[in-house]
Formats: sequence, C-alpha cells, structure tokens
Amino acid sequence: MMQLQDILFSQGFGTRRICCGLVQQGLVSVGEDKVVCTDPTTAFEEAGLVFHVQGERWHYHALAYLLLHKPAGFECSQKPSTYPSVYTLLPGPLRQRGGGAAAGVQAVGRLDQDTTGLLLLSDDGKFIHRMTSPRHHVPKVYEAQVKHPLDQRQVSRLLEGVVLDDDPKPVRAEACEAVSDLHLRMTLTEGKYHQVKRMVAAVGNRVESLHRSAMGSLVLTPELGPGQWRWLATDEVRALTQKVPGASSA
Repeated sequence: MMQLQDILFSQGFGTRRICCGLVQQGLVSVGEDKVVCTDPTTAFEEAGLVFHVQGERWHYHALAYLLLHKPAGFECSQKPSTYPSVYTLLPGPLRQRGGGAAAGVQAVGRLDQDTTGLLLLSDDGKFIHRMTSPRHHVPKVYEAQVKHPLDQRQVSRLLEGVVLDDDPKPVRAEACEAVSDLHLRMTLTEGKYHQVKRMVAAVGNRVESLHRSAMGSLVLTPELGPGQWRWLATDEVRALTQKVPGASSA
C-alpha cells in the first residue's frame, strides 16, 4: 500500500508538495469509477491502480518501458544542441518520474537526429544496460536507403566485416540483404557511433536515409506513427530480456 501523494510523486506528477496539493484541490480521482480523493495520505494498493489527474487517465507503473516511433529532426538527448529533444514527444510525468537528478525515462541507446524508427525508453537501469551492452547480442534491424545501386560484393563485405577508422577490429553485420537496388536491410548487435553509415561508406556506398525497424523481439508496426509512443506489455519486456543464444551471461 502507498499513500496517494507518494503514488503521484513516483509517477512524475511533481514534488511531494505539488502532489499533495493536486489531491487536496480535488484534481485526482481513483479507479475506473473516478472517485475523487482529497486526502493525500489515503493509501491504495498500487499494483493495477488506475487514477485520473485533472481528467487524464493513468495506470500505475512501478517501472516504465516505452516504445517510441522516433521521427527525423529530433535528438536523443536531454540537452539537445541543435534539434528538439526526443523527450519533448512524451508527456511531462514520464520525463519527471522518480524525481532527483536522474528523473524520468532514458533512451535505450541513441538514434541520430536524422534516423527514424524504433526507440525504447525506460527508467529501469538494469534493463537499459542489458539492451545496450554488446555482451547480450541484442539484434537491431536497420533499413537503409543508399545512394548507389547495391551489389552482392557490398553485401558480402558487410557480412564478412569491415574496418572502421577508429577500430582496427573488423565489425560485421549479423544479417544483411539487398531488399532492392537502393534498399539495404542490415542487422547489428553492436552500437558504435554512426555504425551503419560508416559500414556502408566502407564498402563504397552512402546512406541517404536510415530507419530502425526492429530491436530484439520487437518490430515497429505501422499502427504507431512517427512521434507516437506506447507502453510495452509485460510479455514484451519479458521477451526482450530473455537470454539470446550465444550471449554472455556476464
């Protein structure tokens, strides 16, 4: 059981003082029948709790796991340098969950400002580490539109491995295919800086646009348009964190 003011605080609705005020002003209702509660110390079972803040419906989540369809022109940074932050696409409470210096959800890895597609966000540090660590071999599928027609030589080299300028160790695609003359689909389990673009450049081509279509067991479907987000279901989170054959247990 948790006091209502603490539930609101944990879900990102402001400081405890602000959350207390929201309740006392009658701006918070609990349950599907929207019973207004004006006592901030009233305790509720948080698991499965549905509440409304200023008329907006929310579910209690102990931890946040989100899937966002990132559009072009957004930076995966809390303090962007040129373009707006991808975090501005989320409701305020998701950006303030938990309070403190590291409040809110964080991007699970990053996509360049001009790269679109599947982006996970969470406030679960262990989940973020598991999804981003190369030890766990989480596959990420990218759709690249390239400048010059593809040939089998380029695809073969990407599968065999290419050397990037900052690392003498070759990096290779786990899977790679030319979907059409100018459409390359590549699966990676690493996350080096500008990796897809640099690998394609290393075989004599150039990425014109880049889209991440899948990550682990998740596939970005057309129902989620650019800029839209949704909560991950429990079974989706479980599937993402299952051990991949060949991955390190470290």
